[in-house]
Amino acid sequence: MDRITLDPDLCNGKPTIRGKRITVQTILEHLAAGDNKETILEQFPSLESEDIDACLNFAAQMAARNFDIYPIAA
Repeated sequence: MDRITLDPDLCNGKPTIRGKRITVQTILEHLAAGDNKETILEQFPSLESEDIDACLNFAAQMAARNFDIYPIAA
């Protein structure tokens, strides 16, 4: 998890990879669209394979959390 950084002054505070202007969300969207690691690494040459693994690990940890859902007033 040391590869995922949170900085309120970078990318509006979204989780980024090693303080770069590449968000975890961006990488997850590429994976969801069907891109494989090799394609992503070609598109983002400053990334390493372990960065993509860290994004997946971060997403898994976020999904494991409990969320409270509140009704929205109509």
